[in-house]
Amino acid sequence: MHFLSLQSTLLLLTTAIALPCVSAAPQAVDSVTSDSASTSGGLLVRKEWRKLPKSDRLAYIQAIKCLQSKPGKTGGAYDGVRSRYDDFLAMHIIQTDFVHFNGQFLAWHRWLLQLWQQDLKNTCGFKGAIPYWDFTLDNTQAGFPKSPVFDNTYGFGGNGEFIADISDPVLFPVKTPTIMPGRTGGGCIDKGPFAGLVGNMGLGLNTSFSPNCVRRDFDPLFVSLTISPANVKTMWNAKTYDEFSVAIQGRSFDVAGLTIHAGLHLGIGGQVGDASDMYSSPADPLFYMIHGALDWAWDKWQRADWNKRKNAIGGPDVNFAYPFNFFGDIPYKNVTLDTPLDYPFFGKSIKIRDVMDTAALGYRYE
Repeated sequence: MHFLSLQSTLLLLTTAIALPCVSAAPQAVDSVTSDSASTSGGLLVRKEWRKLPKSDRLAYIQAIKCLQSKPGKTGGAYDGVRSRYDDFLAMHIIQTDFVHFNGQFLAWHRWLLQLWQQDLKNTCGFKGAIPYWDFTLDNTQAGFPKSPVFDNTYGFGGNGEFIADISDPVLFPVKTPTIMPGRTGGGCIDKGPFAGLVGNMGLGLNTSFSPNCVRRDFDPLFVSLTISPANVKTMWNAKTYDEFSVAIQGRSFDVAGLTIHAGLHLGIGGQVGDASDMYSSPADPLFYMIHGALDWAWDKWQRADWNKRKNAIGGPDVNFAYPFNFFGDIPYKNVTLDTPLDYPFFGKSIKIRDVMDTAALGYRYE
């Protein structure tokens, strides 16, 4: 993966070019139902993965596979688009440099999840609310790989096969510069509902057609260090939005400075997996579980002191500016509630103020 200019040599999230695999044939399901469509006060209720009935877990997975089977709408703009699922991947690739390590990060991804949920419904007839992942239940070295999120039947499948030698510059031309302390995979997804999944774009800032098998490279030790009880406590105890945002996004690219967001992405993607790619991580469907987890955390933090936090926002309007100035100081302005959020080919721009309240968006967390 590549950052622009000064970011090009220091990356938090990266990926590895992989030999193409035979793509898992997405099941062409036109309508999937789920009991998770239960409402409370007219709001859809997003439930934690392990609290969903198994039938609802399967319904959500089938809805994703349905989206992967439907034709894309943005192929005229992005050569690599082959499916509606790819439309989301392309949008994230293009917008990455404007919505990470800055003040827009949580708000932009909140609306992305809303667009995702709407498209699952409108394109594939999904009746439910998308789930979330309580990462605090899976943040130990022993517990992480055993999470029901990774179940091969009622989850997203688990790790790739372990590849000890990732030095081949053809197979692995780019790796995260963070030295992963305990990687355990590196191979293509070969079990579960997404076995053989191919990402059509990436890796990095690339929307051309470049099919590559989606890899996973779990690092449970890294998860235990970055989503540690101490880091989780710092997140919940944050007094301001700025403090909360840093607790989520991290303080540096060293393991000691990485926190919740990186813990989830790199915990799954490791040194060479797709989830570790800052641009094309949505190639792995676990991307939406990761950001469901972060949105749940933000909403929970907001509602712990709602009157003070319902409009609390802050941070730089450009990535890698203070307090994320990992490469030195660069000019920036503070974001406000009127800062725009862009989603090319997915509708008009909105403002941060439009996504501050999940209830106003029609959902809540259980």
